[in-house]
Order: sequence, then structure tokens, then C-alpha cells
Amino acid sequence: MENLNFHKQKLYALAMAVLGLIAHLLPWWRFSFGGFGAYSVNGLHDLGILSFLAFIGAGVVTFIRGDKTQPYEGQDKMIVAACFGGAAAIALIQFLRASSYTSFGLYLAIVAGVVGALWVWGIIKLPAPKA
Repeated sequence: MENLNFHKQKLYALAMAVLGLIAHLLPWWRFSFGGFGAYSVNGLHDLGILSFLAFIGAGVVTFIRGDKTQPYEGQDKMIVAACFGGAAAIALIQFLRASSYTSFGLYLAIVAGVVGALWVWGIIKLPAPKA
């Protein structure tokens, strides 16, 4: 298999985008009907679709634009950070709309969006390996 040689910043941002996409397939809300069972809704409903598209946008920009061996710079950095921030904001809006019935997929989408945005801006960094 060919080595894609991604920069660590882009590789981890891509991992956050994939984690955000997986979070949309998990339950975001769970409604219980007492002894009659329960019903869950994933993130691919209502505004969740916009958050899903924002995570896709972050991944696509990482693959298509710029030099993959260099960290994000200029417009690419702003686009990817905006995609992650927008995805987190939309997931947060969904959380605030029905916070009493939320489930773990919604929390995961919020965390993936926030961590992805902070990672792209360089606020969150991995510690240097000890030699």
C-alpha cells in the first residue's frame, strides 16, 4: 500500500472527522416509553445532517487541498477549523433543543468538533516523544 505521508496535524484532524461521522450513526436521543420499550434517533435527522456535512467537508479539504506533508496553513486552516467549529455548534444546538433525552452519540459529535477545531488551530498539541 502506498504511504500517504500525512502530517500529524492533518492525520489527527482526519481522525476527528471520521470520529464525528461515526458519532452521527450512533444514537443522539433516546425516548423511553416505560414498560413498552424505547426509541432512539441517530444524528442523521433534522439539523444533524448539516453537522454530518461539516465533518465530511473537513475530511475532503484535508484530502484534496494543499501539501499533505505540511501542517494546515492559510485558507485551508480556516476552512477546516470552520467545518469542525460549525459541526460542534450544530451538535450543541441539537443538545440544547432536547437535553433531557440526549445520548452518547451527540456528546461524541460535540467533542469531535471541538477537539478537531482546537487541533487545527494548534491549541491542542501532542507532547513531543521522549528520546
